[in-house]
Amino acid sequence: MPTATPTVPAAPVPTRARPASPEVTVTDPALVKRAVKAAALGNAMEWFDFGVYSYIAVTLGKVFFPSGNPTAQLLSTFGAFAAAFLVRPLGGMVFGPLGDRIGRQKVLALTMIMMAAGTFAIGLIPSYATIGVGAPILLLAARLVQGFSTGGEYAGASTFIAEYAPDKKRGFFGSWLEFGTLAGYIGGAGLVTLMTALLSTEDLLSWGWRVPFLIAGPMGIIGLYLRMRLEETPAFAAEIEKSEADRPKVPLREMITGQWRALLLCVGLVLVFNVTDYMLLSYMPSYLTSELKYDETHGLLVVLGVMALMMIVQPFAGALTDRIGRRPVIAAGCVGFLALSVPALLLIRQGSLFAIALGMGALGLLLVCFTAAMPAALPALFPTRVRYGSLSIGFNISVSLFGGTTPLVVTALIGATGNMMMPAYYMMAAAVIGGVAVWFMTESAGRPLPGSAPAVEPARH
Repeated sequence: MPTATPTVPAAPVPTRARPASPEVTVTDPALVKRAVKAAALGNAMEWFDFGVYSYIAVTLGKVFFPSGNPTAQLLSTFGAFAAAFLVRPLGGMVFGPLGDRIGRQKVLALTMIMMAAGTFAIGLIPSYATIGVGAPILLLAARLVQGFSTGGEYAGASTFIAEYAPDKKRGFFGSWLEFGTLAGYIGGAGLVTLMTALLSTEDLLSWGWRVPFLIAGPMGIIGLYLRMRLEETPAFAAEIEKSEADRPKVPLREMITGQWRALLLCVGLVLVFNVTDYMLLSYMPSYLTSELKYDETHGLLVVLGVMALMMIVQPFAGALTDRIGRRPVIAAGCVGFLALSVPALLLIRQGSLFAIALGMGALGLLLVCFTAAMPAALPALFPTRVRYGSLSIGFNISVSLFGGTTPLVVTALIGATGNMMMPAYYMMAAAVIGGVAVWFMTESAGRPLPGSAPAVEPARH
């Protein structure tokens, strides 16, 4: 991971960020890097699961849902996928305010444990052929545990990085959170692709599908270890010090009604971010296979290539948001999806490997405009005392209503209308809403987080 050039201090290196004056916080480069790694690994594990679930959806439909209709099986599988998003706002309403009350680090350790346990449990569930209707019920229960814990994950991880990072590099360091997302997706999708290529259909149905989910156990232990080694963010520590005792509890109502404008902006930004994200990374593999009858392995390889391209561009795009601002980068993504969604999908529908790669690559580069800017832009919408809670609520409401339901809604729209261009129209509608949110948001690049002191890097000697 690229980092700022370290300084050579005259005194021992501090173990945590420290105030240079009552108004300024000097960040510790080593601690910032550790915070980024711990937050990004948790995000990688979350999206490893989402990647596996999405890429092996056809197989899961056969394992857990009895039906001779492949479309009905796929709809049932994506229904369980979407159900996890319905409880995310509940998780956000629990973990977000808790993170503002007892600290970001403690809550992020708890969400890591729950995420790993929910994913690991899926790998242990017997099939429908073994225990009947209990199988899909257990699958749904495990997905609900995942969804509840994830309600506190992204907002907490982005808040954690944003509050550790220096103001002038918040976009760069924040971009590594979505680098973790892409790494998790590539890990999950790559494993599914490898297993699909090496295993027979019978082996994949009988035991092979379990392997990716069981890997979550060791990943969760590693992530928990990294997060337990971290201290609280300087911004949260300063907020605690403002009170003589523990900080007073902020009512949930204040996190919503007191931040209504920022919450609306958050919902709009997250909508365009997640609709396009889930469309490209979760839905497109199944679209290529079930709707276009494209070879499953080749389709997965194309999407893996697109994600690898996005990973390469991600940190550079994050640094760009520090130089020219978050608003221009996010706006460019909205305009791009509005103008290019239809041409890109027409290329994908053309069916040749080159055309699919070109269409998917174009959408992937547009998506980077959001993945690079949002981890720094979203926490900057809210003041420190309610940042974790308000961001969790706004983020998860938007993801639940619009992002996580994207595969289910688009599959149903295609089935109802027979129009194979529905994915493009859906992304264009999201781009319009995102564009309105960008128009009203305030630029945050290079500025202190609301309610926090300016954060600067150590002086170079």
